[in-house]
Amino acid sequence: VNRGLRAAFEFLRQADLATLATGPAELDGTRLTVNVIEADCRPPEEAQLEVHRKYIDVQYMVSGNEMFSWRPTGECSDPAGAFDEEKDFGLFADEPTGWFPLMEGCFAVFFPEDAHGPMCGTGWVRKVVVKVAVDWE
Repeated sequence: VNRGLRAAFEFLRQADLATLATGPAELDGTRLTVNVIEADCRPPEEAQLEVHRKYIDVQYMVSGNEMFSWRPTGECSDPAGAFDEEKDFGLFADEPTGWFPLMEGCFAVFFPEDAHGPMCGTGWVRKVVVKVAVDWE
């Protein structure tokens, strides 16, 4: 089991997620970081699939609801620009193979094998994204 996932869920259990400052912050150097996002969702047709190579995303919905698109990263073949190694972030324009909701009080975990399109739907959300280094054993 990745010890970083344990640390991520421990943080989500203990922190006052409603009052955390928006924006990124380090929790454990570069092994564990958090980003608190408050934003309006976008129409599903505007979403692109994002991928990460070095980090696992643990996304927890504090308030609001959103939809995620999803496709296995290995099936993505239409890059929408170069992969940014420093930010560990790339986009694909491929069509998703599935959609699912992330409702208030729920979480989703995305591994590098999961291309995902967040922030789809209507309305405003507040969510906490904890990034966990894949190589944290």
